[in-house]
Amino acid sequence: MGSCISISLQFNIDSCGANCFGFISGRARYVYKLEENLDALNTALEELKDEKNDLVRRVNIAEQQQLKRLDKVQRWISRAEAMETEASALILRRSQEIGRLCLCGYCSKSYKSSYDYGKTVYEKLAEVTDLRGKGRFEVVAEREPIAPVIEIPVEATVGLESLFGEVWRDLSDENVRTIGLYGMGGVGKTTLLKKINNGFLDTPNSKCHVIWVVVSKDHNLEKIQNDIGEKTGYCDDTWKSRNIQQKAEDIYKFLSKKKFVLLLDDIWERIDLGKIGLPLPNRQNGSKVVFTTRSKEVCFEMEADKKVEVMCLSWDKSWELFREKVGEEALNVHPDIPDLAQVVAKECDGLPLALITIGRAMACKRTPQEWRYAIHVLTNSASEFPVMGDEVFPLLKFSYDNLANEKLRSCFLYCALFPEDWEIKRDDLINYWMCEGFLDEHADINGLQGQGYTIIGSLLYACLLEESSEGSNHVKMHDVIRDMALWIARGCGKAGNRVLVKTSALSVEWLKIEKLEEVERISLMRNRIQNLAGSPTCPNLLTLLLHGNHLCQISKGFFEFMPKLTVLDLSHNTFLTYLP
Repeated sequence: MGSCISISLQFNIDSCGANCFGFISGRARYVYKLEENLDALNTALEELKDEKNDLVRRVNIAEQQQLKRLDKVQRWISRAEAMETEASALILRRSQEIGRLCLCGYCSKSYKSSYDYGKTVYEKLAEVTDLRGKGRFEVVAEREPIAPVIEIPVEATVGLESLFGEVWRDLSDENVRTIGLYGMGGVGKTTLLKKINNGFLDTPNSKCHVIWVVVSKDHNLEKIQNDIGEKTGYCDDTWKSRNIQQKAEDIYKFLSKKKFVLLLDDIWERIDLGKIGLPLPNRQNGSKVVFTTRSKEVCFEMEADKKVEVMCLSWDKSWELFREKVGEEALNVHPDIPDLAQVVAKECDGLPLALITIGRAMACKRTPQEWRYAIHVLTNSASEFPVMGDEVFPLLKFSYDNLANEKLRSCFLYCALFPEDWEIKRDDLINYWMCEGFLDEHADINGLQGQGYTIIGSLLYACLLEESSEGSNHVKMHDVIRDMALWIARGCGKAGNRVLVKTSALSVEWLKIEKLEEVERISLMRNRIQNLAGSPTCPNLLTLLLHGNHLCQISKGFFEFMPKLTVLDLSHNTFLTYLP
């Protein structure tokens, strides 16, 4: 029995000694393998840096293609950067720690310090090796989820609330697939479309993919496709290099599975939505197309189910907008200014573009004299008001430039010869055009009248003329459009003046001081001129309109130096009894 106990005890002592030796030798390994582990750590660290740099390059290439790096990739890169810092700090201590070793590296002058350092190096080597193993990514980035609606900045609006409500109701009508918003330039069509876009931000359950595209005058299908592509995730250089048909197939594939609202801003002619790749809106897919245009004709060409005219503001809303842009401080600096400001605002005739632009320009005017001068300029020669010739008229001129031919452009400019707010009788206008030779001279009278009515229709559809409150036999021209037409006729602010239009004239004495060599048309309609005296030199004058004056007498030599005069209108001068 005693021998059994002796054998068992000896076994336990031997086993314990072996375990202790293994434990001690394992701890010693951190010291005597320190140099080997440091070399391995240095190599592993360099390889980690290379792998991280390769991964960052892949990520950068993906991000250039508008892809978003994966979160797990970013976490690995961040961990690798931290690991570089930690491992490099350990390696920097190498010479100091190696210097403490003795007995061929099997012992240390400061054993605890060498042990702690060696253990940290060993563990860091294991961490680097493990991190490298986790850094193999087949996919480093993916397309960012497309936001169904992207907010577009828009200033607070005045006077668009009811129109916005009308269009918003139309968007809920399953029978309305395409909506055309038309109106003259600067009236607020783009602002309304922006409000419609942002309206979908407040209806998160609509499940609509809203796509905003600015088309503009010189559009092409490929540009529209690229803009749609950016809103649908097809936006890398590879996709942009595909041809129109391939892009159309991709767009169709994406949108055919979604309910979408396509918002097209500023279109000037029919756009073939099928060629772009757009699934045509219908009751089944619930999709919609809304566009803005300056031409009512485009609404018909686009087969709009609903045509909504965006009109100028009422006087109350005009004054509200103008006050907002001028600011209460400027309006209240002198008691005369509010009344003068109303006169200036009325010159804008309800056009938001003019109200905003002129309002901002007048915000710094602090004296009644400055306001009276502004009224004088706007009334007599609006193009000389700085912001009109620089900002307002060039924007409005796009409508003029887009007219189909020179005949239409000439007929449009002729309308500016009539006084401001004049209700122009259609037949009278056509007769003027006939006399000027604007219409086809080979047509008979019925053909000429038909051609004239067609031109008037084109100008109405282009929102360059307006329907008259007098009825269908009359048309009128918006005040700011008229000012723009006169600006064009006078060379767009450049040298040269082919047209003179005067209001509130009592005589023609001013003709003696005007430079009339280049003038081709003079309009003195609805003035209070009683006598035509003198012999003004007008070598290129073609047209002289004196309708509705108080003429009593015309001197014998008045027309002597007007060799090219073709159209002379002396109608509605009831006191004129004879001609020279």
